[in-house]
Amino acid sequence: MILGVNERACALAKAHKPEHFDLERVVRPNILALKPYRCARDDYQDGILLDANENSLGPSAVHAEEHLRLHRYPDPSLYGVREAMTRLRGLPHPAYTFMGVGSDEAIDLIQRCFARPGQDKILVCPPTYGMYQVSACVNDIGIVQVPLTMPGDPRGAFQLDVPKIQATLAADPAIKLVFLCSPGNPTGTLLPLDDVRAVLDTPAYQGMVVVDEAYIDFALEQQAMKEEHGPLSAVSLVHEYANVIVSQTLSKAFGLAGVRLGLAFAQPPIIQVLMNTKAPYNVSTLAAHAASEALAPEGMKRMRSNVRTLIENRQALIEALSTVPGMGQVLGTNDANFVLVQVLDAPNGSPDSQRAEAVYKAMAEQHGLVVRNRSSELGCAGCLRITVGTADENKQCIQLLRHLLAM
Repeated sequence: MILGVNERACALAKAHKPEHFDLERVVRPNILALKPYRCARDDYQDGILLDANENSLGPSAVHAEEHLRLHRYPDPSLYGVREAMTRLRGLPHPAYTFMGVGSDEAIDLIQRCFARPGQDKILVCPPTYGMYQVSACVNDIGIVQVPLTMPGDPRGAFQLDVPKIQATLAADPAIKLVFLCSPGNPTGTLLPLDDVRAVLDTPAYQGMVVVDEAYIDFALEQQAMKEEHGPLSAVSLVHEYANVIVSQTLSKAFGLAGVRLGLAFAQPPIIQVLMNTKAPYNVSTLAAHAASEALAPEGMKRMRSNVRTLIENRQALIEALSTVPGMGQVLGTNDANFVLVQVLDAPNGSPDSQRAEAVYKAMAEQHGLVVRNRSSELGCAGCLRITVGTADENKQCIQLLRHLLAM
């Protein structure tokens, strides 16, 4: 039994697939048994508060806004951010939403709750976000890799190899978590929901699937611009599947990387396990207040306008890169706010990782323009990952690449 779970919220789920999944067999026994820490603010948020050993004289920060009450621990309601994100993602109750210090906290917490150190494993699909493996190493969890399909594969580049994932899960019962990144980092490629469903439905798999959607708002807004319809986000699967967790962040599309606020969406028993295990007051008042402004109508309007501008700038950047001698293909389907592009060698036009490294260093160290060298990643030979900037920043990047590759 999951302590504290909201049974009424559980009943709001449309389904609890797959039938063979039992969450209590996945939660680490010590996590299942722990009695969660109860914060003072869980009980009362208003009145004369002499319960939490706070400084009753107020904050020492000179410019602290009075209404934020920074001398008090955060109110668990966090300016309604949890409720606002739940509504935004189309889920029926805040019990489906977890908030953390960036999505990295959620990634780490998921591993700590559902994978036993020294015994269990995670499955990742490189090239992918590196923190899944870093967190696994910190938590003494094994790592199994099933690579994405590579450029040139008839199934498409950077897609899930579903049959191989299913076979790997069937062969290794120690795998408790599958981490999928959509849109991928560094690939920028959105994963089809049918492929995610296929992994979730794997009959022999008793664990959970985590879909990391840090960049999903770029894909959603692009869909809206094209006036297309249909679910893109794996949050739509939370309505049905008891073994899926979707992580997101306000760092990218919402432009709040500095406040470190991430989210996870899942059916209430999973969210309750995370809530029971997290540190008290893990999200700060300042972070929550900034998020509440971003989620207000004016903030949402600004976010969508900015995302549309970045999508337009991304297309302009891709077109400009195609005109630079020495630059190769832009890989992936470009569903995020960056592009993954090849640097070629001079003689025969093949991807050149050594040249990519040299260009990357020269850009940063001699010209103060920093991109990311991803040429050591599987399937990314010779590749630089370029974040989409302002129109002027993109122009400077193109001019610099043209200059350096002409030398």
